[in-house]
Amino acid sequence: MASKPRVKVPKNAAAGEVITIKTLINHNMESGQRKDKDGNPIPRMIINKFTAEFNGQPVFSADMHGAISANPYMEFTAKVNESGTFKFTWVDDDGAIFTAESEITVG
Repeated sequence: MASKPRVKVPKNAAAGEVITIKTLINHNMESGQRKDKDGNPIPRMIINKFTAEFNGQPVFSADMHGAISANPYMEFTAKVNESGTFKFTWVDDDGAIFTAESEITVG
């Protein structure tokens, strides 16, 4: 249902710099309120949790609900003091987990 997530993290930053991070995952985000051609409800299937970690420490998280649009896009900032790896995780209603990682060099 979801495809490979896309993330945009700067490759380099100065120590203490606040950077902007952008993420997008292709996902239908079925709300559970629509019906199929036979009138049967289409089961809800959404990304319900997004988290971002930097070097194993949480920096951002979001709980999502049925009103979120398809292909959810997230943009947030983080302050970086050292080089490391951002890890992004999306979890959908059936328990499927989608991850992406991006490294940044601080110096």
